[in-house]
Amino acid sequence: MADKSESTGDDGTAKAAAVGVAMHEASRDPGVAADVREFLREQTIVLRLQAEDLRREDKLRHWSLRVHHISDVLKLSFELALASIFTVVMLVAALTVWSATQEDGVVIEAFSVPPDMAAQGLTGQGVAAKLQDKLSAMQAATDSARPAASYSNNWGGDIRVEIPNTGISIGEFYRYLVSRLGHQTHITGEVYHIGNTIAVTARSGSDAGATVTGTEADFDALMQQAADQIYARTQPYRHAIYLDERQAEHGGREAARAIFEELVASGSREDRIWGHVGLANLVDSDDPRLASAEERKAAALDSSFALPYQDIAGDDHILGHDESAIADMSKAVQLLESGHGGMSDRAATISRRADRAIIDISLGDFGATMRDSEDAVSLPDFYGVAEGARELSIMTLALLHRTTEMREAWNDLPASKDVFTNMNREAAKLQADYWSGDWTAVTAEWPGAEAATRQLTSIPGYTKRYADLVLTSEFSPFTAGALAETGDFRGAHALIDKTSLDCYPCLRTRGSIDAAQGNWSGAAWWFADATRQGPSIPFAYADWGGMLMRRGDFDAAIAKFTLANQKSPHFADPLEMWGEALMLKNRSDLALAKFEEANKYAPEWGWLHLKWGEALLWNGDKAGAQKQFAIASTLDLAPSEKSELAHMRASHG
Repeated sequence: MADKSESTGDDGTAKAAAVGVAMHEASRDPGVAADVREFLREQTIVLRLQAEDLRREDKLRHWSLRVHHISDVLKLSFELALASIFTVVMLVAALTVWSATQEDGVVIEAFSVPPDMAAQGLTGQGVAAKLQDKLSAMQAATDSARPAASYSNNWGGDIRVEIPNTGISIGEFYRYLVSRLGHQTHITGEVYHIGNTIAVTARSGSDAGATVTGTEADFDALMQQAADQIYARTQPYRHAIYLDERQAEHGGREAARAIFEELVASGSREDRIWGHVGLANLVDSDDPRLASAEERKAAALDSSFALPYQDIAGDDHILGHDESAIADMSKAVQLLESGHGGMSDRAATISRRADRAIIDISLGDFGATMRDSEDAVSLPDFYGVAEGARELSIMTLALLHRTTEMREAWNDLPASKDVFTNMNREAAKLQADYWSGDWTAVTAEWPGAEAATRQLTSIPGYTKRYADLVLTSEFSPFTAGALAETGDFRGAHALIDKTSLDCYPCLRTRGSIDAAQGNWSGAAWWFADATRQGPSIPFAYADWGGMLMRRGDFDAAIAKFTLANQKSPHFADPLEMWGEALMLKNRSDLALAKFEEANKYAPEWGWLHLKWGEALLWNGDKAGAQKQFAIASTLDLAPSEKSELAHMRASHG
């Protein structure tokens, strides 16, 4: 078409030239003018027709190009659609294969059962469902910090009965992929008659299985025995935990010990680590020192594992090794905050907050302790951690001098029949009353606290040695200190002299008893030893400063308060006593800054506002003093403090 158009164009040019020549000739010869005009008219008509034809051909050519373009676009779209469908199909196939490789859990296939039992309604699927119930109950009763992914044969929480399909289906194909690529544990078995008894055989995978026998009336018990056998073979660590926690009174602890020892001797690296943790838990209720030795073996196998350090910190605390406890708990928190520290999500999440709270209270940051404890209580619980956080909050309220709130929180605790929980609560209440200065309450609580602690020996595995350790670290120091404050020095020494010389709270109490008796050099010796054994802990420095202020050595007291403040900038007590020491040096002007700073960390401390008001009086600010006295009157005050407040307001009203 293009060639034709070009040829037609050349002819038109020639004709136009001919017309030009003809016109030129006609102008020279008038006789031919009429013929020329006729010729020109006809040629004009021809040229117009040719021009119209060219326009039509041009439109047709453009339309053809559009059709060709649309055809190309449709073809490309079709090819892209095919490619997209192919990509989606391949992606779905890849995801299906990947999903199959991630499948774990346990699948219980329908058991083979005798026809007479099936006729009575006990079908093969019914037997499988019964086994599922038993295994699920055992799984639910096993509470462990071990993450599911650390098991070579992990079930997670996925235990189900498989219902077979007939024919070929997508579901059957997926099950085939899982069987080839996944990590599921398949349970098969059969029920059959042996004379007048029935036998139940259950096996996992290709193992030989185990057979239990009994009468039909014992069928439920037989299924429990079969479940025990399956659990023991496929989940040895969890089975040991189950035996220790649920069957301790029937020799379960010794059976658990054998499993843990086997894991340590011949298990995978993960199993060896957790085997040491299991052994530590078994001996922890007898001798924390032996437990720490096992935990350190676990930590040596994996230095990124947080649980051993957390447990060692607990053992250190029972022994009174508070400095070591802080270091080990700090290591655990560091590992937990860098990831999960080798623990399950639930255990790691609540432990991270609760462990931080323990560090906070150990270093005198009581505001942070309250925040972290409350966070822990709000989280899903693990192994009673939330209960421990509640007890810690009660002690912290006392340390913040919020006595009324402390007692309300104690009264709000739900009743418990658990021996260990009740012992811990007794410890929390006795210590809280000690920090509140209620010496009478402490001495009255001591007999009940001792009885609750002795009751631990009723729990399988808990020994008298363990109960004695708890008494000497959790109860004796505070009870002895309260006895000394009431003037019963003989009773105080009878308790404190039985405690260890490497027990930090015991050393503090020894110093406080000597200070109460006016034995300044003896008190200084004990406080010096306490600060040597716990150099990062502020409490013994504050105690030492309080003793020096009591003796009248105000500059030396301020030096100790300064050290306590350096160790714990958020600890209000040394700041408040620093202010008192300055007042005794007739520097009430300097004391005001210390009281104001202490108020940042213990704003509801009645005694602080009382002394703050007194300092303002000495500085001539009567209005400011009355404001502080008014605040003090709304807060918790001991009877002697209330009398002093009444005297100050009456004398300077």
